[in-house]
Amino acid sequence: MDEDTANSGKSFDQRLQEARNRQGLDPAPPKLDQNLPDASAMAVFFRVGVELVSALLVGLAIGWGLDHFLRTKPLFLILFVLLGGVAGIINVWRLVAPPPLPGRKS
Repeated sequence: MDEDTANSGKSFDQRLQEARNRQGLDPAPPKLDQNLPDASAMAVFFRVGVELVSALLVGLAIGWGLDHFLRTKPLFLILFVLLGGVAGIINVWRLVAPPPLPGRKS
């Protein structure tokens, strides 16, 4: 009973966290080398590049395919490369834009 009265002042979450720490179930987060560049920024830059290039390549492939199929060289190629570029810019905009506020439609 002494243990129950001693723990009654603590919240369940605190007691659970202490028990998990005693059992070693929550490992300590790994320490990062401070000399390395920020990995999340590098990931964002890499994703921006991939978004732009992939959208342009998809537009290029669709335009080339339609031009080849319909024999309308270079009409659809130009059109879909432009549309792919716009789609890539929109994807990058969505990536770097702040998340919408709760309760607001976007």
